[in-house]
Amino acid sequence: MSGETNPGLRRDAIGLREVLFQSITAMAPAAAVAASIPSGAAFAGGSLPLSVLVALVACLFTASCIAELARHLPAAGSVATYSSQGLHPAIGFLVGWGYVFVEALVPALLLLQLGFTTAPTLHRQWSSYPADLWWPWAVAGAVIIALAGFFGVRASARFGTVLGLFEVAVFLVFAVMLIAKAGDANTLSVFGTSHTAEGHSGLSGVFAGSVYTVLAFAGFEAAAPLAEEAKDARRTMRRAVLGAALSIGLFYVLTTYAMSVYFGPDTFAGFGVSGDASWEGVARASFGLFWVLVFLAVVNSTIANANACSNVSTRTAFALGRAGVFPRPFTRIHPRHRSPVVGVAVQFVVALAAVLGLGFGYDPVTAFYLLATVIVTVVIGVYIVVNLACVGYFLRRRRDSFNPVLHLLFPLLGIAAFVPALLTAAGIPAFDFVSELTPPVSYAGPVVGVWMVIGILVLAVLVRRHPGRLAETGRIHLDEPEENTSPRPRP
Repeated sequence: MSGETNPGLRRDAIGLREVLFQSITAMAPAAAVAASIPSGAAFAGGSLPLSVLVALVACLFTASCIAELARHLPAAGSVATYSSQGLHPAIGFLVGWGYVFVEALVPALLLLQLGFTTAPTLHRQWSSYPADLWWPWAVAGAVIIALAGFFGVRASARFGTVLGLFEVAVFLVFAVMLIAKAGDANTLSVFGTSHTAEGHSGLSGVFAGSVYTVLAFAGFEAAAPLAEEAKDARRTMRRAVLGAALSIGLFYVLTTYAMSVYFGPDTFAGFGVSGDASWEGVARASFGLFWVLVFLAVVNSTIANANACSNVSTRTAFALGRAGVFPRPFTRIHPRHRSPVVGVAVQFVVALAAVLGLGFGYDPVTAFYLLATVIVTVVIGVYIVVNLACVGYFLRRRRDSFNPVLHLLFPLLGIAAFVPALLTAAGIPAFDFVSELTPPVSYAGPVVGVWMVIGILVLAVLVRRHPGRLAETGRIHLDEPEENTSPRPRP
């Protein structure tokens, strides 16, 4: 394709605000607070705020590594480009292969949550609405996300910014209300180990809670694939990745503290994701119609997260297609909106197929947990590899900029933080608080394994027939004139 027929992604289309909220919404803060972080309460109990704080510090190590790489390697390929330059092009390809796969599944995951969250809530308010009629909401969400992606990065990023502001604002206001209503029950003891759940005393309970909480931070790197469409990308990417991890981490600490002191630290081990002992349950029981805003914030969070991860998957697929290691049609750009239209269309089809196929094949909740296990397992594996890539890149290619703290200590600490989370997500009982997965959720491992085996076979073909294309995964197009960033014919 020529530069005239395929001009590439739109340069300088979005600024720091939109890029920041790309990462923020990819972390799904409202959904994480309401449905992810509470899983750690079974271990940390009322000391869950300390677990969240520990998880924040741990995730900042990896966020720092990705921010450093994004500053030097601003590319739509993001983690694939980092791994290619920091380790080896073959590893970069496999990282991109796995990353684009799971990021394409994230919208399906969130659309399932949208369906099984909305339908029962409507049934509870209006009994005539069927509690199991979840799929129209999922389909409607898929259409909204596809339209936002079709109209380009400005539309989708600004849409995500509005949604992100709403969900964060609702839970911040709710947290302040909880703290105020707690009154004399406010205590800093929740940042100690005295309120852990029975059977998980002391630091072991806090550590177990933090492992489950770490999973709520996934997505902070989602700004990186928008590097070629952002203004002043080298500075913007770094600020967005670190800013999202730090700001939403503190948001998690505040909201978890608020609910812990309000609900009662010594009874918080029974807090969960549904029923009276949940965010929506507390809002319904004690704050009147405010529960409607909490419900809308969670629904909003699912759409915002799906929108952000759709941007990630389509940009990563575009970058791999441009390198020649993915099918060329993924590089097709809409002439007006400058959106990767084939990627957007494929994303829409994949999301609908996964939602309806798995949702009806099992049920939406079971399908959610199956997809979540697949996604989290691969994403955490990617984080571990990118930490290694940070060490490799600065030792091999930027030795003059090498900092032993930022580029060696932090990556090693990041790996140490995510290995327990990886074992937990995969259901490998290396710790006593990890439960083995049962079918069909246990099928996640074989699904990931089959996909990566296919990737290895594709890699073998590329090495044998098109070795030059692998090196393209590490190419930085941002420094080239825009008309020269289109795919070029390669042998």
